[in-house]
Amino acid sequence: MIIRDETQADHGDIRSLNQAAFGGGYEAALVDRLRSEELVRASLVAVEGDVIVGHILFSALSVTMDGWTVRAAALAPLAVAPALQRRGIGSALVRSGLDSVTAQGFEAVFVLGHTAYYPRFGFSAAAASKLASHYAGDAFMALDLTPDALRGTVGTVTYPDAFEAD
Repeated sequence: MIIRDETQADHGDIRSLNQAAFGGGYEAALVDRLRSEELVRASLVAVEGDVIVGHILFSALSVTMDGWTVRAAALAPLAVAPALQRRGIGSALVRSGLDSVTAQGFEAVFVLGHTAYYPRFGFSAAAASKLASHYAGDAFMALDLTPDALRGTVGTVTYPDAFEAD
């Protein structure tokens, strides 16, 4: 398996993968909306042979902490072909994606996801708990990519409109 940046030629396969992994069209349409709004900061695919078996996307996110802007990204979606889940493909994509956004100078990443999965990468609901968001709750987690990026006392996370569409 190799992990690489997506290409335009991958878009159809990525759409199909997201539909299969999530059993519907929301995530596939979300990827399209984030691309069209030029919010994608990293989009990686996992490839076995010549088949895309996984995809992860990071997009720009508006975050403030104590009145200061935090350069942050949203991790969404992460998809792995259903027949190939639980083989480490998703973990490899998360690690590579975090490396990519860290290299780009992002200070924090937010995810709305499985509470038993994302903490293994350092995400925590506690790190996100001081930030008001439409998605607040146990599944809303954050990860500091730079030390103390989210060290303040109160903040807000505003997701782009692309996340609100049907």
